[in-house]
Amino acid sequence: MRIMLAAVLLCSFGRALPAAPAAEPGPGDRLLAQYFRDETGRVHAQTFSDVKTLRDWTDQRARYRAELCEMLGLSPLPERTDLKATITGRVEHAEFLVENLHFQSLPGLYVTANLYVPKNLSGKKVPAILYGCGHANVKDGGASMGNKTGYQHHGAWFARHGYVCLTIDTIQLGELEGVHHGTRRFGQYWWNSRGYTPAGVEAWNGIRALDYLQSRPEVDGEKIGMTGRSGGGAYTWYTAALDDRIKVAVPVAGITDLHNHVVDGIVKGHCDCMYLVNTYRWDYAKVAALLAPRPLLIANSDKDTIFPLDGVLRVHREVAAIYALHQAAGKLGLLITEGPHKDTQDLQVPAFRWFNRWLKGGDPLISAAAEKFFAPKQLRVFPVGGHPVDERTTKIHETFVPMAAPAVPVDAPAWQHQRDAWLQALREKSFGGWPAEAGPIQLTPVGGQTVGAIREATWEFTSQGAVRLPLRVFFSGPEAEVRRLVIYVADEKAWAEPGPAAPFAAAVERGELALLVLAPRGIGPTASTASDADQNEIRRRYMLLGQTVDGMRVWDIRRAVEAVRAARQFTGQPVQLAGVRDQAINALYASLFIDGLAGVELIAPPASHLNGPDYLNVLRFLDVPQAAAMAAERSPVKWHGANPDDWSWTTKTARQLGWPAGRLQW
Repeated sequence: MRIMLAAVLLCSFGRALPAAPAAEPGPGDRLLAQYFRDETGRVHAQTFSDVKTLRDWTDQRARYRAELCEMLGLSPLPERTDLKATITGRVEHAEFLVENLHFQSLPGLYVTANLYVPKNLSGKKVPAILYGCGHANVKDGGASMGNKTGYQHHGAWFARHGYVCLTIDTIQLGELEGVHHGTRRFGQYWWNSRGYTPAGVEAWNGIRALDYLQSRPEVDGEKIGMTGRSGGGAYTWYTAALDDRIKVAVPVAGITDLHNHVVDGIVKGHCDCMYLVNTYRWDYAKVAALLAPRPLLIANSDKDTIFPLDGVLRVHREVAAIYALHQAAGKLGLLITEGPHKDTQDLQVPAFRWFNRWLKGGDPLISAAAEKFFAPKQLRVFPVGGHPVDERTTKIHETFVPMAAPAVPVDAPAWQHQRDAWLQALREKSFGGWPAEAGPIQLTPVGGQTVGAIREATWEFTSQGAVRLPLRVFFSGPEAEVRRLVIYVADEKAWAEPGPAAPFAAAVERGELALLVLAPRGIGPTASTASDADQNEIRRRYMLLGQTVDGMRVWDIRRAVEAVRAARQFTGQPVQLAGVRDQAINALYASLFIDGLAGVELIAPPASHLNGPDYLNVLRFLDVPQAAAMAAERSPVKWHGANPDDWSWTTKTARQLGWPAGRLQW
C-alpha cells in the first residue's frame, strides 16, 4: 500500500508559493495598510507598558496567565476528568520500546500518541519530553496515520539518549481528523464569536499529556521538558506558558510578532491553531515571557518565510528584558540556523544539547542523528476504520467553548443585573479594541446634487485615526422642517443602490425625514480591492489585533451618530438608526452605546452570530435576541423581513417585564 508523507507548512499543504502579482492598491487598501500599522503599533506599545521592575512582572504574572487561559477558551479550566489512558500496541527497537496509546483529555476528546521508553531502566525514573507535532500529513491508503508518525525521529532520539518521550497528535492531522481551519479556509467566523481557537484545544491536550507523563512510573515528574516545531512550536509556547510543570522548553519556529503577522501579512501562511483570540490585545512576546525564568531556547532558521527572522529577533529582545529582570539571562538562549522552514539537524542538535544541559546537568557528545525507524502504520493507535463511537475530536470546535443559553429574566431586578453584566462584557470582551479616545469628528461636506425634489449631499467624517468614512445625505425641502433623521447603515449591495433606500424613500420625498446612508469601513469608498482570498485574511488580521471588522463597524456607527448630531444642517431632530442584513445587527449593537436614539429598524437581520456578524467572544454571554431586548428597553425596535419566531426570547422578555407594546414592532 502506498504511503504518502508531506511536511506541511502550517496547514498550507505544501511549500509556500510566490504571491500572485498584486492589483494596484486603491484608497481602501492604503487606508487599511495604515490602519494595520497604527493598530499594531498600539498593541505592541501597551504589551509591556505596565512592566518596569521584577515586582511589576511577578505581581501581574498570575493575571496574565488568567488572560491567556481566557484567550485560549480555557476559562474556566475544564475539569480534569479520568484520562482513561489505553495502550493499544507496542513496537520494539533494540534500544527502546514504543507504546501506541490514546487518552481522553475530556470525555470523548481523544488524543492519539506514541510513548518512547528507553530499555534497561531498571526501575530508575528519568526525565521526560513532551513533543508537540507540527503539520505533517501522513496517509496510508487514504487513512491518517497521525502527524506523530511524521515526527517519530524526535521521539526515537530522546529515547535512545535516556529520556521518556510522549509524541502527541494534533486534532487537525491526527488519526481522528479535526479542524484547524475554521476562519482560514471554511469561513466559520462564528469561531471568533464563540471565543474558540484550536490553539486552546492543543494547549489543553498538552496539559493533560503532562498529567499522563507524571502518572508513568518511568518518569521523573519534576524533570519534564517540551519541544516541537512549527505548529508544535506554537503549542509548546502556549502549554509552557500555562503550566510550570514544563521545566525546560525549546519551541522551534513557532513564534514571531504581530508586526510580521498583521503588517507584513504572514497570517496568510498560518491556520487558526497558531492564534489566541486576542481579547486583551497582546503582542506575542508576552506569551513567551510567561516562561521566564525557566530555561528557554528560542530556535528558528534565517530564511523562514512564515516565521521571519526580524520578528523572531524582536520577540527575543523583549523576552530577554524579562529574563534580565529575573537575573536569569543565562537561562534564555537564541538559536538561528541557516535555512528555510524545515526540520533540520542543525536545529535538532542544539535543542538536544539544551535539554541535556538543563534536565540532566550535562553536555555529552551527541553522536547519533535523529532517525525514523518505523513504518507509519506501525505507530498507528486505532485500527483503520476503528475509531471510537463516542469521539468528539473531529467536531470539538462545536463544544469546546460553551455557548451561553440565557434564561428569560424572572423580574426587573434580575433583568437589570443581567443587562449590566452583558454591557460590561461587551465593552471588555467584545469591543475592547475600540479606541480609548474618540478624537475629533472633522465633519466635511465633499459634494452634492439635486435629483427632482430630492437633494443629495455627501459628507465625510473621521471615525478613527486614518479611517475617514462617507455619509450620503438625502432630504427635500428646508433642513429645519425635517422632523427626524435616519442613519441607514449600508452593506456593499445597499451602498451601490442609487437614491434613498426603499423603506424610507417616500418619507424623504415628502420632507418628513432626512436619510443619511453610512458606508462603514470596508464598504463603498473604503472597500479593499484585494481578492476574495485576501479579503478573508484581512478579516483574520482584525482578530489578531483584538478586534473584528464588524466590531469596528459598530464603532463607526457610533461615530456617525456623533457626526450627525454635530452637523449644523440639522439641529435637534431625533435620530434613528437603521441597517440592512448584517449591518442591521451592527446598528443594533451600536444603539446599546448611544443615548437618546428615537429607535432602531432592522431590515432582513440575521437572528444569531452563528450566521451574522462576528464580535469577539459575544456568544459566550449572549446572542442577537438578547441584544435586541437591551436595545428595546432603550428605544423602539422595528423588524422588516424577519421571522418573529426567531426572536421569541426578545418578545418573551418584553412580555415578562411588562414593556409597552410599541417597544417591539413587526
